[in-house]
Amino acid sequence: MIIDAHQHVWDLTRAPYPWLGPHVPQWNRTFEFDELAPHLVRNGVDATVLVESDDDDGDTELMFEVADAHPTVVAIVAYLPLDQPEHAAERLSRLRRDDRVVGIRNLVHHKADPDWITSAPVDEGLAVLEGGDVAFDFVSTLPRHLEHVPTISERHPGLRIVLDHLAKPPIGADDVEPWWSLIAAAAENPMVSAKISGLYPDSGQWSVDGIRPFVDRALDVFGPERLMYGGDWPISVASGGYDRVFAGLQSALSGLGVEEANHIWSGTARRVYRIEPSRLEAAVSGVGPRIDEASTSAGPS
Repeated sequence: MIIDAHQHVWDLTRAPYPWLGPHVPQWNRTFEFDELAPHLVRNGVDATVLVESDDDDGDTELMFEVADAHPTVVAIVAYLPLDQPEHAAERLSRLRRDDRVVGIRNLVHHKADPDWITSAPVDEGLAVLEGGDVAFDFVSTLPRHLEHVPTISERHPGLRIVLDHLAKPPIGADDVEPWWSLIAAAAENPMVSAKISGLYPDSGQWSVDGIRPFVDRALDVFGPERLMYGGDWPISVASGGYDRVFAGLQSALSGLGVEEANHIWSGTARRVYRIEPSRLEAAVSGVGPRIDEASTSAGPS
């Protein structure tokens, strides 16, 4: 089985998406799941996880609608306002009525303050996630972000933390520090896992040789059992598209044994996100559960 643990959809009429605009023409349009689906089939991907693309409830509602229409979507990483802990707690209780909600994310890398994640209100919001036993997807794109992982781990020892995109390693740069050391420090907490996803250079062409040292470093510090595959579509279109990136990651992981590879391609996502087995069965069969048989409502109220 292959679970793609990181996909997006967005509709420019449903949420603001302030990070989009004419400056990123390759992404500045609506992307629907039907556009992705043939790539999943072609590459043997059985199930996928949709991840929030905007800190806005409209984006989360869109993901529920897509998941309702496509059994391939077995899980959702939704948005909650972590800096509003009381509201976050109330909304999480509603979101978790649907067993597809397995994680929460905020676009931390778009916050002006790189220390936002350690502020008092957000710390209370992370406590809400810890108490609710839901994973936290952390978009760490600056060394300062990654520096905070041990602090978060100490404050919230029961919180499952998922580092998106290996916390943005310096692909193509001359110096691998401080990422090289910081990712090892983050991995010291066994509750921290990471996604082999979104590995793009800041400049130059994407290549397997370019990402391989960072994939190998992640394997060294996390082990395969704490790494999961993510296709990062449609961001991946800027690096040649889903098929090219998938093939490249296959090549970068080709030296692993079957058991090790299985962790990355499905096992870690299944375990860390605690994906409901019936959802995976429905994804493989192509038939989703009837609404009256599902464990929860189809989406948040």
